[in-house]
Amino acid sequence: MNSELINQIGHQLGANGLPYLIPIHPNLVHLTLGLFIIGITFDIIGVLFPLEKWAFKFLAISVERSQLFDVGWYNMLASAVITFFTVAAGFYEMLLASPPTEIKSAWGLQAMETMIWHGVGGVILLTFIVGMAFWRGRQRYATGKQSTRQVSLTYLLAGITIMFLMYIHGTLGAQLAAEFGVHNTADSLLRMGQDINNSLK
Repeated sequence: MNSELINQIGHQLGANGLPYLIPIHPNLVHLTLGLFIIGITFDIIGVLFPLEKWAFKFLAISVERSQLFDVGWYNMLASAVITFFTVAAGFYEMLLASPPTEIKSAWGLQAMETMIWHGVGGVILLTFIVGMAFWRGRQRYATGKQSTRQVSLTYLLAGITIMFLMYIHGTLGAQLAAEFGVHNTADSLLRMGQDINNSLK
């Protein structure tokens, strides 16, 4: 966003460039990632359950295949819900970002390009995650209801592909924080010439 517009509300912003101490978006990102990855992982374990049953027995873990699929479903559902808040917080915090313009990332992108790709990627990932949740729900309550294996291999492959896209997308976000200093308190204090140790106490 235009730095002059941000300066109009500058008195309300902290050292990280936000009106609150800790950025919300990065925290919600990790919640989205964790829930999605756990959902897909438990569905994979559920599909492979006949092969892994001996391992659960050896470890004296009492588990049923349906329980593994329950974990997969509820985590995928939670991931779809929380991702709306993740993307919303990301766009709000992006509007308040004023990164340096002379720096390029390790991928050769400038700050604005990185923010645009990260924003567009976030909306695409939101669409994919919500789509996966609907697909997962359909398999749970309709197509896979009569089967002991609740999910299809195509669904699992799609989930693994989305995890790879999350890695690429997350790298753009990490570049915004680490290389451009977007909403990075320590980076902002260093740019202002302040002592980090005294300012963060």
